[in-house]
Amino acid sequence: MKARVTVTLKTGILDPQGKAIEGALKSLGVDGVASVRQGKVFDIELAGADKAKAEVVLKEAADKLLANTVIENYRVELL
Repeated sequence: MKARVTVTLKTGILDPQGKAIEGALKSLGVDGVASVRQGKVFDIELAGADKAKAEVVLKEAADKLLANTVIENYRVELL
């Protein structure tokens, strides 16, 4: 089974890397960029076919390792 965990900074948390990307896009002439927020994506393959169990395991992994839940949110998708 394939899954994707997407981790992003919570609203209100300063994102210096996003600001740097925003500035670079503007300097490259990309028009209409109002703001950029960066994040991380983890594509994970799991053994087994139990979707409910997979979701629980992935949420535990995100809570313990993949995301800093003080400043980041995450979303788990089973693909």
